[in-house]
Amino acid sequence: MEGMNALKPRYEQMYLMLREKIQIGDYTVGDRIPSEKELMEEFSVSRITSKKALDMLVQDGYIMRQPGRGSFVIEHAIQEQGEAPPAQDQAAQAIASVRTQQIVLGLIMEDFSDSYGKEMLSEMERTAQALGVYLMLRISFSQPDVEEKAIQMLRQYGVDGLIIYPTRGQNFSPEILKLVIDKFPHVLVDRYLKWTDTTAISSDNVEAARLGVQHLFNYGHRHIGLLASRVTDNVAIEERIEGFVQAHAEGGILLDRSSWLTDMNWTSNDNSSSHLIDKYVKIIQQMLREHPRITALFAMEYELALIAKEAVEKMGLQIPQQISIICFDSPQSTSALYPFTHLEQNEKEIGRLAVNNVLELIQGATLPSKISLQVKLVQGKSTGPAPQ
Repeated sequence: MEGMNALKPRYEQMYLMLREKIQIGDYTVGDRIPSEKELMEEFSVSRITSKKALDMLVQDGYIMRQPGRGSFVIEHAIQEQGEAPPAQDQAAQAIASVRTQQIVLGLIMEDFSDSYGKEMLSEMERTAQALGVYLMLRISFSQPDVEEKAIQMLRQYGVDGLIIYPTRGQNFSPEILKLVIDKFPHVLVDRYLKWTDTTAISSDNVEAARLGVQHLFNYGHRHIGLLASRVTDNVAIEERIEGFVQAHAEGGILLDRSSWLTDMNWTSNDNSSSHLIDKYVKIIQQMLREHPRITALFAMEYELALIAKEAVEKMGLQIPQQISIICFDSPQSTSALYPFTHLEQNEKEIGRLAVNNVLELIQGATLPSKISLQVKLVQGKSTGPAPQ
């Protein structure tokens, strides 16, 4: 590929070379062009790289791929003046026109809020802009079917790679499993896919939970209630509970699982969230009445800490004098927000690494399947010495 711009990605160099051969007539309409395997061997590149070059030719209307037969040159029709292409074709053409200058990444997020996700999203965009990468965002709003359609749509539009903050659910989306099977460049954030080599970036949830429990132990708390959403919905919650258990074992403190609430299936976008909040407030109050020795509550998510605070205050108990509350994540403290003691995840680093790592995967790099980042304990007003 002599004479090509060495700064361009390898797949783009191959795309430009093949496109030129089609344009000058080396390959004419109906001709079969080299396969992924043939290109891989000829140019000493990965199969992903050769596939991406062919995908770009398909996207730009130069070739048609026929399963089991190969890729064939088709007539590259020019849009008649004044004739507007369908909306989906317009979107695909927009990406095609951009991708000759910059890589296009798809980003699918479950949701984001001030407590978690907002800083991650901002850092992804900052990093992408700094690298000259175009980022396309879709939000699934915790709906698996929306996530699946978003993955399908972005792949059809020809994105170079995907960053996915998956929805909660007992199983990963079949579309994510297809990404693994197809070896399509993608990175997961916050959650990871067990038993695969998919690159996932998240906090070290086990160590973070151990840090939070140790903080309570240092204040003299020995009876700690645990609040979590459904464990099977979120591998991060599963890891946090593992850290909670480990900390008790290391401290020689007996665990009382009857003071655990691990089925609080509440999300901020649920239409019945108000009803569920009232329900969980009463459930927490009942647990505290049945376990009067509890002096602290560990909420595995910020929203559950808010529910716990409401439950405790409605019982007439003072925080932290009579009961302490610690949680994961919290919006930046302001005069309008209660400053919980919390475990702060490094959202900016997660966002930066997500963009950088998917770009490395596009170039054919091999990365670790799991990248864990340290979490910081931020002291707020919600924890203090255990009452005597």
